Amino acid sequence: MPLPRFLQLHTLTSYPAVLLNRDDAGLAKRLPYGGTVRTRVSSQCLKRHWRTARGDEWGLDRTGLALSVRSREVFEYAIAPRLQERLPGADAAVIEQAGLALSRALYGEKADDVRKRQALLLGWREIEHLTDLLEPAVRAAASPDAAMKALTALFKEREEKGNLAVIREQAGSMAGGLEAALFGRMVTSDPAANTDAAIHVAHAFTVHQQESETDYFTVVDDLKSADASEDAGSAGIFDTELTSGLFYGYVVVDVPLLVANLSGVDPERWAEPTTDRTLAARVVEHLVHLVATVSPGAKKGSTAPYAWTQCLLVEAGVRQPRTLATAFEQAVRATPQRSLSQAAEAALFDRLSAFDRAYGAREARAFLSLQPDARPGVEGPMELDALARWAAERVAGAAAGDAAPAHG
Repeated sequence: MPLPRFLQLHTLTSYPAVLLNRDDAGLAKRLPYGGTVRTRVSSQCLKRHWRTARGDEWGLDRTGLALSVRSREVFEYAIAPRLQERLPGADAAVIEQAGLALSRALYGEKADDVRKRQALLLGWREIEHLTDLLEPAVRAAASPDAAMKALTALFKEREEKGNLAVIREQAGSMAGGLEAALFGRMVTSDPAANTDAAIHVAHAFTVHQQESETDYFTVVDDLKSADASEDAGSAGIFDTELTSGLFYGYVVVDVPLLVANLSGVDPERWAEPTTDRTLAARVVEHLVHLVATVSPGAKKGSTAPYAWTQCLLVEAGVRQPRTLATAFEQAVRATPQRSLSQAAEAALFDRLSAFDRAYGAREARAFLSLQPDARPGVEGPMELDALARWAAERVAGAAAGDAAPAHG
């Protein structure tokens, strides 16, 4: 089979009594679809939990690649401590002014008010590079004003290309870190430093109508007497929304862009025999594990919102991806003979078969499931490690002849 231009991951994951993702009113996020309201988990929520799964066996920090950090106070929390450690005798006011000059170069005219800054995703390589850039100016400055003038002039010289764009030229394609390479980044003050996302994540939603309950609870005062002259020791009565649901999730990997973002190769050359796709394959293997096993969730202490996906279908092909969300346009219902999970999985593969009848079956496919049933034209069911390796092998390519068609 030719190297795939896209990997598609479809998941079905069940959660009881949780509040996975809240809106501005503290309620579960919602999505109207197919004439019914569903519970929703935003793509931003999903991506954040996947990229910050530190310590997990398959976390992004275990790939060996440089990582990223998102902040609007990158100087205050990351660079200033490094400068103070390197230059213990430096005037704090000089460091402060150097930081202000840098923040204005990074965040633009609103930099002086931290609350108005854009939260930037920066690679730790970029942070180290910026620290190296500031260190000689701080060391040489005779006053805070001198530091401000010297660095303002320095950043002005680099402004034509953009400060972060210059760093990327000097430090390589991965200067922005792994998360930027995967999920992209936008820097309004430095468009040349923008990175297109190689991983596309849809909002997850329940395959059935929203199921929610208002949970009323009390906080008990341990020191308050509960005799007849007082109430029963309550220190407050509160309420929160809880939901239960089986969620459909959808993730697309743009393989040429992933290879380009990780290796720096021109995207048009991603499938050439001389292109090393090892890093991209390793990242895909980690991603499959993360998507299957890392849960989003607010109120962890009171709901333990941890679940593994019950069904994960992976497709590898050269055609434009297409979601299988339409399998759940009509809300799924359980029956006495079939559970909600069984009905949803059947609907997922029925819709896959329908697309194949209309457009032809050209993708390679493999899946895991808690159900033992085999599916026509799909390898499996297999366990997670094997499925993740299967996806990684599709990206790496088994032989030099596994090149994508020229018309791609």
